[in-house]
Amino acid sequence: MLHDALGGNCAFERTFDFGDVDTDMAAADVVVTERMRWRRSGGQPLETVGAVADYDVSSNSMRIHTNSVSFTSYLFMVAGTLKLPANKLDMVPVPAGGSFGTKLFATKPAILAAMCSREAGRPVMYLEDRVDNMSNCDHHGSDRHYEVRLGVTRDGLFTSLDIDTVDDYGAYIQFGVGHHGNALAQVVGPYRIGSVRYRVRAVLTNKNQQGAYRGFGSEVNNWALEQIVDKAAQELGIDGAEIRRRNFIRSFPYFIPSGNVYDSGDYEAVLDKAMQIGEYDRWRKEQATARAEGRYLGIGLISAQERSVFSATEFWFFFDEPGAPVTSMPESVTLKVDATGNITATLYSCAFWGNSPETMVAQLVAEEFDCDPHDVSVVYQGTRTGLPATGPGGSRTTVMLAGAVEGASGKIKEKAVRAAAHLLEADVDDLEWRDGGFEVRGVPEQRKTLAEIAVMLHLFKHSFDDDVESGLEESKVFDHPYTTMPSPDRKDLGVFYPFMGHACHVPVVEVDIETGGVTFLSYAAIHDCGTLVNPRSLAGHIQGGTAQGIGTALHEEFVYDDSGQLLTASYLDYLIPTSVEVPELTMGHHESPSPWTPHGIKGGGEGGRMMAPAAINVAVNDALAPLGVRITELPMTPDRIRAALRAAGVTG
Repeated sequence: MLHDALGGNCAFERTFDFGDVDTDMAAADVVVTERMRWRRSGGQPLETVGAVADYDVSSNSMRIHTNSVSFTSYLFMVAGTLKLPANKLDMVPVPAGGSFGTKLFATKPAILAAMCSREAGRPVMYLEDRVDNMSNCDHHGSDRHYEVRLGVTRDGLFTSLDIDTVDDYGAYIQFGVGHHGNALAQVVGPYRIGSVRYRVRAVLTNKNQQGAYRGFGSEVNNWALEQIVDKAAQELGIDGAEIRRRNFIRSFPYFIPSGNVYDSGDYEAVLDKAMQIGEYDRWRKEQATARAEGRYLGIGLISAQERSVFSATEFWFFFDEPGAPVTSMPESVTLKVDATGNITATLYSCAFWGNSPETMVAQLVAEEFDCDPHDVSVVYQGTRTGLPATGPGGSRTTVMLAGAVEGASGKIKEKAVRAAAHLLEADVDDLEWRDGGFEVRGVPEQRKTLAEIAVMLHLFKHSFDDDVESGLEESKVFDHPYTTMPSPDRKDLGVFYPFMGHACHVPVVEVDIETGGVTFLSYAAIHDCGTLVNPRSLAGHIQGGTAQGIGTALHEEFVYDDSGQLLTASYLDYLIPTSVEVPELTMGHHESPSPWTPHGIKGGGEGGRMMAPAAINVAVNDALAPLGVRITELPMTPDRIRAALRAAGVTG
């Protein structure tokens, strides 16, 4: 027994009922059941977590340079641990070298370096080595056992969903059971399911603690849901694409049983595009030919959600008493137009971590002011002089920074138009923004560019009225656009992840039944992240996330022995897919703009990994279906595939 005070090692247990599950299950013609196992893996950033701390005894202040990707909103936690006033602590962002969630609230290196610096009286650097990062970091991924039931009519319509999961959290529960909050934000996937029961048991063990890893628990729910949907299709003799099509949500906004809302979508259009670019019908014919030749090809098709832009209620609504009111989870930007008309954007959360916020912010600023994105300078500010910010996580950054840029740009134009009206001796209402400046409507030769306005505001303030201040600089703190509180009885968990992305992945694999090896023959994916901001960076998200999903599905696993010793503490034993194992992706996009976000944008940062494990599992099971073999455990290593074949009497 690890925790005597708990009477065991189960730190949390709760069952949620949304709707009448028992009645809906009884009304189903078929109840499909499955036991499944998702084993733990973790993000593997190119650079581990580190910090350089420098304590100034004369001012009792501390400056810490760190590659943690979120520290602005939670500065008080680090300051409290160090017993410093928050205004005496300045945390300065440096490029993260990749994160995938693993550097979200990564505070241990910063605190250790700071404590040592104060003791030593000189700057101290603390940097994890790879073994430390893998065995004692803040962020291993989920580690779950599932029992799932799905009620289905003979026509293939879903009636009710029952999920019972046991989650191995390791030594601590850093984020409460927020992983399951993520799951409940999209628990029914893209389907009309009238009722849901969700039971979670959070278990403490002597493994490393769980934390954030790309998907943060909702990718696991996608996998479990899509496996039971695919099994239902198999038992009813309905094509996997068809059973999904029959159950798609078609009208928006749509409130799911747990209370979250989906803002927009066109799931059937995404499915059709994915089947087209993935050549679904052709591969079905190829599959039949291959089976006649004794080869085992499988086609995986899944439709899954990607929630974006969290509200912090996901971390505490499991408990009877609210941990806090609805939080704003803001993001901030300061835009400065200098005397020559050049624009600098200052961000306040963290430096480059792979999402390329510099590219995205420069692009958004350029669109607002009709300038070249390369002429926009993007810089970062430490916490001491920073504005409220939350940082990345939950596919939120593009939506939130777009709102902040839009707001700050509006403030700058509001001041600039008044200055332009004065300089042009025109009424403000007679001016319009066009091609990087303000001009008199119908008289385009009477105009002032932004640079001409800026130089006057910077150097010649006394040319204007007394209420005009020098300079052209504005900030915007952009708060979460739409979130609500849960109901007191938790029958409705509220709106906390409303901007719902969607995707359909179609991998084609061949399984070698003699070795258990899995080879990719094709991989197609269509994603809907609302209005596209930068297709190239989104493609990077999907490619990288799919590579990580391949690792989760086929290769990566933190293995512990019976005494809790980690056996895979280096890349000699912890296997990561290389370019040889990752196929070329055929990608496409569909746009269903959100009605509630700036420009209709939705997040897409966790794309790929949210879908790939489910799709690859379906593909492998489709390949092995003629042999009566079904794999329900990830990763699907060659040993596990061979063991399943032997259990079915297939000797290979």
